[in-house]
Amino acid sequence: MSQLPPTLSMMHPADATEVMSVEQLAYSPGWPATAFERELTQNGMARYIVLRDAGTGRIDGFAGLWLMVDEAHVVTVAVLPESRRKGFGRILVAGLMAVAIEHGMTMATLEVRVSNEAARGLYRSFGFYEVGTRKRYYADNREDAVIMTTEDIQGEAYRRRLARIAAGIEEQYPGIDLIPAGLA
Repeated sequence: MSQLPPTLSMMHPADATEVMSVEQLAYSPGWPATAFERELTQNGMARYIVLRDAGTGRIDGFAGLWLMVDEAHVVTVAVLPESRRKGFGRILVAGLMAVAIEHGMTMATLEVRVSNEAARGLYRSFGFYEVGTRKRYYADNREDAVIMTTEDIQGEAYRRRLARIAAGIEEQYPGIDLIPAGLA
């Protein structure tokens, strides 16, 4: 019997408590307890997605971005520590890029810790490239952040890149839908 693939959906305020648990396990320090509910109910630029285990319904990861004029700014990607190394970060970034494209964004940007080589490699696979540094960006240890951006995500070259990534994910998780449920 084949295992059901994980599912992507838009985050709702009812998800905030479970997402907060994922945040606390994935990052130290994480956002305050009210941050996600506030993002979902008061920030018109914010779009967040969750990745659920299809069998249990547990949230294994989440990600979010802000829609800023024509730029999608990735604000967070988090996966439960015990759910890492399964391609879930790749699924979440693919879902974020689907959200950005659906909303007509033409590029995406983000900041990532200088020391987080795994995340930097993941973002490079999605066409992000390094354009600068934010000195002492992270409050917990004053680590620098690398600023990364993409070329035109609406273009044919980028769509081909996403199709290749999607094919790899589909090979690992047959039947997965990389368009988050509820995306409108």
